[in-house]
Amino acid sequence: MFVFVCARCDAELTVPLSQVSLPAHARQSYGNGVQLPVLMESGTFAVDPDPWGRPWRMWNEIDPGEAEARGIYAPVYALSDSAPGAIVIAPGDIRGTRLIPENRGGACCGLDGADGPNLACVACGQPVATRIDDCSLWQAVRLSSDAVYRVLFEGVDAAPLSWDELTERGESTPPFEPIAAWGGRLGSRHYWSWSPQWEAAAGQALAHLLAASEGQPVKVPGGLTGDVFQRALDALLPAGPPMRRAVLAGPGRPAPDAGVDILLVPVHPQTGQTWTPASPAASAYPVPLPLGVWLWLASPQPHLRVPASGGIPQDVLRDDPLPPRPNCLFRADRGTFQHTLVRLPAVRSPWLREILANLTQYMSTGLF
Repeated sequence: MFVFVCARCDAELTVPLSQVSLPAHARQSYGNGVQLPVLMESGTFAVDPDPWGRPWRMWNEIDPGEAEARGIYAPVYALSDSAPGAIVIAPGDIRGTRLIPENRGGACCGLDGADGPNLACVACGQPVATRIDDCSLWQAVRLSSDAVYRVLFEGVDAAPLSWDELTERGESTPPFEPIAAWGGRLGSRHYWSWSPQWEAAAGQALAHLLAASEGQPVKVPGGLTGDVFQRALDALLPAGPPMRRAVLAGPGRPAPDAGVDILLVPVHPQTGQTWTPASPAASAYPVPLPLGVWLWLASPQPHLRVPASGGIPQDVLRDDPLPPRPNCLFRADRGTFQHTLVRLPAVRSPWLREILANLTQYMSTGLF
């Protein structure tokens, strides 16, 4: 575990934290007026490898060679020129800081970080972090990598869990959840929706699926996996043979055969490493999925009936109410899809560039 301290005065700024992988939904902006929860689990931190926040540079101000050196292979609206490597933590894990009121940003319901660091070290006054808690954004604190450094806590850092240990814990992420939003006549309102985490995970995975397709049709397994990916793949890729086959692969599942082209595999939530198969499928393209999403796809949880009550015999099971489901088809998160695709070298292909150029059109048809 680590404690982060101020680079100027060495004051402790966090509780002891263990490192985990940055969630796929870390940069997601979801809905309008939605109350999203905290991004990181308490007691954990993740490092964002990409710059975030001001100052910004427009795409026409950036040389293509410089963009590629930063891992960007297709045009974007603007690129952050801040220091990379921000440390992302839960707001409740910050210590020894005060708000900088003049840096609240242009948010409507909270803080969005648009004006740069908005938390300063109490001991010396140096701006050290940015708190984000505006509507439609995941709540987090981003410690600036050039303003803090880490210190090993008690000289020990726990080893990451094995794949077997992770699957035994079985901490899967449900695909549906109630969403809280402001704007109703009585204040906040709730509705049942596809999980924002699933939409972000699908946006990331869909970018990889398109890169793995090499411009050919892709077939994913049926059921929930098909609900999440197949409609978008059919709309974005040409029809007809030859077809590339994608399957779910990972710990505890049968080894994929040599005829598989694409593997939907879990990402280790602590190390960020994707699960790697043994031969003969080792040459297949691995498409990363957050472990919680992958676990649900690999072992969907049934809607369990509950004992009846209220005048029905005790040995009768009732199946009402039916499990709540969203009233719309699944849509991948556009922002996560775009953020991922422009960072894949395959996006240099003209057909993938065309998909990027037409994202607004695809949004209007309900793909994103």
